[in-house]
Amino acid sequence: MGLPMGRNLARAGMRVTAWNRTRDKALPLEADGAAVAHSPAEAVEGADVVVTMLSDGDAVHEAVTAAAPGLRAGQVWAQMSTVGVAAVDRLSALAAEHGLTFVDAPVQGTRQPAEQGTLVILASGPSSAREALEPVFGALGQRTLWLGDAGAGTRLKMATVSYGISLTAVVAEALSLARGLGLDPDLVRQVIGGGPMDSAYFQAKAAAILSGDFAPSFTVRNAEKDTRLIREAGEGAGVRLDVVAAAGERLRRAEAGGHGDEDMAATYFASFDEAHSG
Repeated sequence: MGLPMGRNLARAGMRVTAWNRTRDKALPLEADGAAVAHSPAEAVEGADVVVTMLSDGDAVHEAVTAAAPGLRAGQVWAQMSTVGVAAVDRLSALAAEHGLTFVDAPVQGTRQPAEQGTLVILASGPSSAREALEPVFGALGQRTLWLGDAGAGTRLKMATVSYGISLTAVVAEALSLARGLGLDPDLVRQVIGGGPMDSAYFQAKAAAILSGDFAPSFTVRNAEKDTRLIREAGEGAGVRLDVVAAAGERLRRAEAGGHGDEDMAATYFASFDEAHSG
């Protein structure tokens, strides 16, 4: 996600300095005019806006802590990773410690929308940050929802990512059941296609499963991580989340079967014994 986001910022004419825990993964940005830093502190030095897009709250906290020597009071920090409700409070406190203006702004969308600059940005934080972030968010997304105080963006992301992960599991189960009953799973797609249950999302995940193309848009491993964050959010709010809990169990089985780095549509393999998962 971070690579195409950085590319879109650079192509929009912004001065971009990028840092990645694996530096080689950021080097392609140099072709778009971005600089690739050797450290988080080097990446943030002199920036008006700091954007973080990392795997989880701990990774974000570690990176920004390491960036401390390059930070200055008044910088706007747009935290765009999916980190979960509990982590947002820790990150907000870290921002306050360094005098940063903290904006919680996770995104709805996966690799392809990130490449196309069509993410939906779920922004929450002080209105004073909006002017600085308008060109940044404009380069990254097709629209931005401003939701109030910092933390509201992550809370909404928990609900929307829950829908996407759970729906993926439902599609996978329907196709696997057809196969288990001796039918061509494509018949499920034919019945649903064009009807009231159809959607672009159903078609995309069904096509991945039917073709066996599990090139990752959002991996099994990351989706499983998000199911844990979603369940924690639900428990904190007193809301039972049975479907996403079941989706998480499927994702753990798929990961145990060697599918962790494939697209989360590979939850399909969780329906079968390993010997029959081909």
